[in-house]
Amino acid sequence: MSRMLRRLGEGVSNRALVALGLVFAALLLAPLVSNGYVLSVLIIALYYAYAGQAWNVMMGFCGQLSLGHSLYVGVAAYAAAIFFVKWNVPPVIGMFAAIAVAMAFGAVIGFLAFRFSVSGVYFALLTIAFAEFTRIGFDHFTWAGGSGGFFLKVEDRAADLITLRGPPIMFYYVMLALTALAFLFCRMLTQSRVGYYWFAIREDQEAAQALGINVFRYKMLAVIVSSGMTSLAGVFFAFYYNNLFPEQIFSMARSIELILGPIIGGLGTLFGPILGAFVLTVLADLVTEVLVFTGYDIPGVKQVFYGLCLAVVVIWLPLGIWPPLKRRLGLEGRS
Repeated sequence: MSRMLRRLGEGVSNRALVALGLVFAALLLAPLVSNGYVLSVLIIALYYAYAGQAWNVMMGFCGQLSLGHSLYVGVAAYAAAIFFVKWNVPPVIGMFAAIAVAMAFGAVIGFLAFRFSVSGVYFALLTIAFAEFTRIGFDHFTWAGGSGGFFLKVEDRAADLITLRGPPIMFYYVMLALTALAFLFCRMLTQSRVGYYWFAIREDQEAAQALGINVFRYKMLAVIVSSGMTSLAGVFFAFYYNNLFPEQIFSMARSIELILGPIIGGLGTLFGPILGAFVLTVLADLVTEVLVFTGYDIPGVKQVFYGLCLAVVVIWLPLGIWPPLKRRLGLEGRS
């Protein structure tokens, strides 16, 4: 354990470790000084931070653009919810089925794409197509509710991590734990041989292959790892919202929301997805509340705000918010 902790700390300045500790401590204490609305915003921010980190494995580390990541959220959410509602299997067990289903979808997409040299924008289109096909399938899958939705029973009781039934503060700490574990896992990946192979493939696939890297194997691994991580976000989604609608959970808009955090925060970095998710979620809700308070309840204002943020970052901060901020703060290492 101590060896693993030392390895995770390699290449990180003391200032960075202190800053990370302060941020984590602040997040641990946040629910104690937050009302119900603020807590819900923080939960959503952590959700997007975790899901963005999962997507970052595929695109940020390995350079494989997926625009259909809502597929993995959706199939995992339905798998865990169906096991719970139909057969009374708690999500702590059902999540393994959810992970397996999401990884299977990822493996099929990856095999079809990489076996036949589909890459770039065509790979992105393939991921969108699978998400859309799955959405249509669940729209007509009446056993799972079809287009009318699939619902979990809402229960008002004390926190139960086994069944994921409980108050919002329980979901907050569950999501905080997942986000922290995802950060540490990705940090470990970036320092491993697999991570270096992914970076090589991202920068120049032909050169990586010429050096003897099995490009097909490691691209497949990136897709499977990313889809498996994303599936946990789907399980959380199902039990936090207690309802699933194919038109929503598999939608293209849902996929775009998942990837905005890493792009705006800093693609291929560890802090970027977290920073981007919090900036987008908090500011978008703030803008919405200000407009409502002033009497301007404009439909779709969040989407417009997301678009403006993306345009600003692409034009003036092409590497994202975190890399220049990291330099200003004097934080070193690959983070």
